[in-house]
Amino acid sequence: MTRKLSRRLTELQKKVEDRPYEPLEALNILKETATAKFPESAEAHIRLGIDPKYTDQQLRTTVALPKGTGQTVRVAVIARGEKVNEASSAGAEVVGSEELIEEIQKGMMEFDLLIATPDMMPQVAKLGRLLGPRGLMPSPKGGTVTYDLTQAIAEFKAGKLEFRADRTGIVHVLFGKAAFSAEDLLVNLKALQETIDRNRPSGAKGRYWRTMFVSSTMGPSIQIDINALRDMKTDEAA
Repeated sequence: MTRKLSRRLTELQKKVEDRPYEPLEALNILKETATAKFPESAEAHIRLGIDPKYTDQQLRTTVALPKGTGQTVRVAVIARGEKVNEASSAGAEVVGSEELIEEIQKGMMEFDLLIATPDMMPQVAKLGRLLGPRGLMPSPKGGTVTYDLTQAIAEFKAGKLEFRADRTGIVHVLFGKAAFSAEDLLVNLKALQETIDRNRPSGAKGRYWRTMFVSSTMGPSIQIDINALRDMKTDEAA
């Protein structure tokens, strides 16, 4: 059964040609087609030449978006002793030790990001089945297992994001709000591209970048000329 497109989306798709666009032109179209009745996010959907079923072809890392995400990030921290006070002072909304693990087991999910200190990870491991499918399980690669709670909380609240390639080798990640200027979106998108290049899995063979599409949350997909984005210098994007 094929999904029927709404009249709104059908009309918006007429504004998008079936071709790769220069990055800034694509982002201007993204803004123009963000017509939903709520503040839409700007999303990137990137197909890479990797097969994540092999451990040396997996991509999981973080990106610091220079212009921020435009979102309020609720941070929870699982720690003990003085680290509990450090997390509270650094602005974490939810902080605790074993009792917080129990609350999460009972269904408390009032947070967008979970950070844990390394000494708590053996107990946090029991939350894997609950947090894993939601993408909330702390991991050293994602920067969410650390003793430096003050820095980690500050970075994630300022625009640091964790992302990963799904099982088909596609990265889905937001890189700001559609209300951002096209220039600010470009700065964030360039940072994302550079991060993906810098973290190319060792087992990736052949052509790494396949396609990149951007869209607003409820808008049509717009293909980016990935070579034009990669050739762009960081200061050009800024």
